[in-house]
Amino acid sequence: MRDITEKIIKLKKEKNAVILVHNYQRPEVQDVADSLGDSLGLAREAAKTDARIIVFCGVRFMAETAKILSPEKMVIIPRKDAGCPMADMITAEDLRILKEKYPDAKVVSYVNTNADVKAESDICCTSANAVEVVTNVKAERIIFTPDKNLAAYCERFVDKEIIPWNGYCYVHEKIREEEVRLAKEKFPDALLLVHPECNPSVIDLADEVLSTSGMLNFAKKSDKKRFLIGTEEGLIYRLKKENPGKEFYTAGTAKMCRNMKLTTLNDAYLSLKEERYAIELPKGIIKSAGKTLTAMLVNTHK
Repeated sequence: MRDITEKIIKLKKEKNAVILVHNYQRPEVQDVADSLGDSLGLAREAAKTDARIIVFCGVRFMAETAKILSPEKMVIIPRKDAGCPMADMITAEDLRILKEKYPDAKVVSYVNTNADVKAESDICCTSANAVEVVTNVKAERIIFTPDKNLAAYCERFVDKEIIPWNGYCYVHEKIREEEVRLAKEKFPDALLLVHPECNPSVIDLADEVLSTSGMLNFAKKSDKKRFLIGTEEGLIYRLKKENPGKEFYTAGTAKMCRNMKLTTLNDAYLSLKEERYAIELPKGIIKSAGKTLTAMLVNTHK
């Protein structure tokens, strides 16, 4: 593993490349990151970098987002089969049909969508800024895609009609109220941090509802020493690494995203060496999807 790491470091210099890694990736892949974060934070890093090549260790919609924001750069995904089941739950055609049914509605799409769905939307949001985006959109009726749980979370804070698409993250959907209650009984002094993609019944139990970046920031600043984490298990590696004096436990049985775990260190190395699996998107999609992402970036604080 050390040999591959050294080869990656050498290739990055030779090819003027950076490696962006999502918080849910394997620990050894996280360890070679130039930037480690959530999907939008990494896309922002992609837009800022002067590197010629961006190796995006995550799932496809994330690499697409980086390409949309940095169309002049080569964006590579190490595993072309690393998709997102939730993003694939809605198509551009599905959204066009819904827009025809509700012509007065504005479309808010989670960044966890494929590029063609973004292109059909009015604005994007993240798990961190979804409430802010929905609040600020000038419409009383909102079509929200694709995550029904994030839509339900927004409904708690806004006085608008939200029409949710019936999609979900299968990983967060598996975090059940019963096991979270048992975890809280086992660690009664621990703060429960959960992701807004979780079921409403789990969110009701949380001390804090936060994105992955939000969890990292909160844990770092908190005086508490013990935390229960309600999201994909990969985040716990980074939490422990950045907070050695604190304890982190999964809020129940550990939940793994098989798509996020597809990418190995060797995949990252080979993708950079061979410059394989570059993201290619039609110019029209890049232009339209770019508008929805830019609308979010210039109108939100998160």
